[in-house]
Amino acid sequence: PSHACGTAIGGARPHAPNPMPLDDSSCSPAYDYGCSSTPSKGRIRRRSENDEAGNYSDRLIPSRAGSNLETGLALLEDTAADGGATGSQDASSRENAGGPSSSLRGQLLRNEVLGLPGGSPTAETPEVMGLRPADRYNLFRFQPDTRVCPNDPFTLSPVPFHNSELFNTPRKVPRKISKVPFKVLDAPQLQDDFYLNLVDWSSTNLLCVGLSSCVYLWNACTSRVNKLCDLGAEDIVTSVSWTQRGAHLAVGTNKGEVQIWDSSQGRKLRTMTGHRGRVGAMAWNGPILSTGSRDHNILHRDVREERHFCSRLTGHRQEVCGLKWSYDEQQLASGGNDNKLCVWDLRSTTATRKYHQHQAAVKAIAWSPHQRGLLASGGGTADRCIRFWNTVNNTLLSCVDTGSQVCNMSWSKNVNEIVSTHGYSLNQIIVWKYPSMSEVITLTGHTFRVLYLAVSPDGQTIVTGAGDETLRFWNVFPGTKSASGSGLASALPFSHTIR
Repeated sequence: PSHACGTAIGGARPHAPNPMPLDDSSCSPAYDYGCSSTPSKGRIRRRSENDEAGNYSDRLIPSRAGSNLETGLALLEDTAADGGATGSQDASSRENAGGPSSSLRGQLLRNEVLGLPGGSPTAETPEVMGLRPADRYNLFRFQPDTRVCPNDPFTLSPVPFHNSELFNTPRKVPRKISKVPFKVLDAPQLQDDFYLNLVDWSSTNLLCVGLSSCVYLWNACTSRVNKLCDLGAEDIVTSVSWTQRGAHLAVGTNKGEVQIWDSSQGRKLRTMTGHRGRVGAMAWNGPILSTGSRDHNILHRDVREERHFCSRLTGHRQEVCGLKWSYDEQQLASGGNDNKLCVWDLRSTTATRKYHQHQAAVKAIAWSPHQRGLLASGGGTADRCIRFWNTVNNTLLSCVDTGSQVCNMSWSKNVNEIVSTHGYSLNQIIVWKYPSMSEVITLTGHTFRVLYLAVSPDGQTIVTGAGDETLRFWNVFPGTKSASGSGLASALPFSHTIR
């Protein structure tokens, strides 16, 4: 390659009788040796400070980092051996100089070696045009690539390469959460009792509410209300809980009975006994129904069997007011008025974990759907704290003082956030971002303790109930990250109305 532009170093070309000025047209189109318009005189020409930044250096050593040999070999045009074809000729003239066979040969080489699409050599496809340089067709480059390499130690940018993408990505728009409920329902005779669980939302989009001695079903798709059952004047509803499939509803009573109802047909399937006090907490695990009572006991009931319960768990010394199964259905968490939080294995009748750090009744319990063994629990008025536990290695992860009574909690299945409802003395709803536990938003509106909480099947809407005898619907969580989404938000007729 040194014979192509030897005069760049000094002296005339030894085999050229009539040396001509060194410009871009005198260089071979396949080699870019940085020839300048003024030839050097006997010594290496140093680069002047007045040279433009785009000029090439006079060195004859090509830059490996800036050369793309694959593209250069593909787009290198053959120069006529007799010198008739110059660097200023277009690509079609040079290819046609060798006849149809030369043009066909070049096209076949592109197709077979580089896998470029076929077609006429003159009609280039977008893929070929993207590979072809805009200014010249050089196999070697003598100017480094201006793009910053990840491991370039001579970069002048003050921003590290691994952080440069932060300036190229668009700024994330903060999520907007309305501080006003988009729907409010009247719930007359909704009890203001901390130890009861009277609201639940099924996977079939039916909201169940226990009002005094009656159970009502509200269809979120049609906004129709139906009365499911009436226990009469001698009994009241103390808890409700849907199965995972949403076809059957368990109703706990003040007398200690548990009734199983078919919501589609509106009839009672069976009544199970076993407790000597009111049933304030229930949780389903497939066909197994776990019930907690004021008699300090937890009963496991298999609804497929004739017997009323299959096992009894004794670990609390006062009323059981909180029950939740983990998402992997292997652990049951229970909270009681004795300020204890217990964790039970599926096939164990003794508590495998016992936590005594709370200073008040533990009703608010929530398992994380994002991390196995992550449990959150909230204490009553004397405690006011939310604690996070790792039930796998039996450790306390963190503790947050909320400033008010923690009545209920639920973890979002769409994002790693948790919502908590509070009583004395602020009566507010707080959405937290885990694990930083920074407040996303605080919602107010209830005038009594926000005792009841349920989440819609799509995970975006929550409903809260309080002793002010109202049910309020809030949009607090985003939808799933999938493109299609669950579609529940579009199916809700009340998404933009207030009644």
